[in-house]
Formats: sequence, C-alpha cells, structure tokens
Amino acid sequence: MNDQIRKFLNEEQDPKAIDKITSKLADLLMKNEEVGYIGVQKKPVTVFPDSIVLTNKRIIICKPKNLGFSMDFVDYNWDTILHTSVNESILGSEFSFTTKTNLTISIDYLPKIQARKIYTFAKEQLDILKNTNSVLADLPLSVEVLAPLEVANPEVNYQEESEPIEELETEEVTNFAEIIPMAQSGYRDEKQFPDVDSVAKENLVSELSQDELFEKLQNYKKLLDNGLILQGEYDALKKEILSKM
Repeated sequence: MNDQIRKFLNEEQDPKAIDKITSKLADLLMKNEEVGYIGVQKKPVTVFPDSIVLTNKRIIICKPKNLGFSMDFVDYNWDTILHTSVNESILGSEFSFTTKTNLTISIDYLPKIQARKIYTFAKEQLDILKNTNSVLADLPLSVEVLAPLEVANPEVNYQEESEPIEELETEEVTNFAEIIPMAQSGYRDEKQFPDVDSVAKENLVSELSQDELFEKLQNYKKLLDNGLILQGEYDALKKEILSKM
C-alpha cells in the first residue's frame, strides 16, 4: 500500500476495505488520473461496506457483492455533476451529488470527517472545471467558420449539355505566401487583416486591474497543465498579459 493511500487510514477508514479497493483501482484508473480521496461506510453491522473514490477526473462508487469476492463500480465524470451536499446525523454523514440529468446518488453512514473532506474535494474539482470552462470561453477563435453559399435563383433550369469552357494558361505558384497572407500557425496577419473581435478583446484586457490580469494568467497556466492549450499558445497569452501589467 503506497503512502498516498495509507494517509486515508488516519480518518477511520477500514484498512481491509481500502486495501481491496486500491488493488482493483490499478486497472480502473485512466491516463493522468490520480486518486484524491477514498471514503468508506461505517455501518454498525455491515461486513462489506460501500466505498466512494474521488479522483481528478470522476467520482467512482464501489459496491461489494458475492460476499466481497467481487465488486460493482459506477463512475460519474465531474462535467456531468451539477452540485454536491453533505447531511450530518448521529449515525454518521451522507454525501450526495446530483447530475445534470437530475439523477441523485448518495452514500450514507460515512464518518463525519470523511464526508467533510469528500465534500471539500468535490467542490475544488467543480471549481477547477468551472474556471477552465470560463478561460476557454475567453480564448479567441483561431478558425473561422465560413457560411455555406446560398443559391441565388433555385428555379433556374440548367441545360443538359454544358457549354465548352475556354482553357486558360496558368502559371506555377512557387510561393504561396504571395497569394495567401496566412501564417503557418493558421492565424491571420493582423496587420493586413485586423480582427475586430481581437481588437475588442485587447481593449477589454487593457481595462483589467493588476489582480484580474494575474488571475487570468493563472487560469491560462491551468489550461497548459491540463493539456488544453499548447506551450506556444500559453507563451503568447502570457506575453500579452505581462505587457498589460
């Protein structure tokens, strides 16, 4: 049992339940997925308690069956969860979360300290997801969507035999940059083709305070760490923010 899992045993978790769960998690975790917390039921007479595993990507509900020889796993990604809650009582606490499809899932008989830490971890993950989506919404679009061409007169009847097309001599193009003013990265040359939206966004950035600029820079760093933007894009965004500070 590694040190990351061993720390959970300090909060009234059943060592046997933790050991059984962690032995199966090795085959369940996705790439770059890390366990953040594990909570275990503490019922008065239950031999095989249910457990809840929280990772940086999802919530996993673990339910033993067949006298503990097998286990059912049900998971819920963070982007499908609407909100979470904790209700404390004399016999323990109940952690619940509701999905965006109005499905409510609960696990009861949790020790209070476990339920509180589960709730805190869940709130942190939902806040990270919310901030990431907010930053993505603020990023400028790098690809322009062209509207489909409209037919000017759909009632025109075309001739069955097409007229011959006159052939014109063409010259071989050796330098595409001469006819297409586009950078290799896919962005337009702002000096030749200014983007009205980008100019407006630049004015908005210049009006932000130092604290707001620093917070926006932190959000860009989170996007880079989560692999949502490339290093080159982050460097360009960072340079832009620093120029305004």
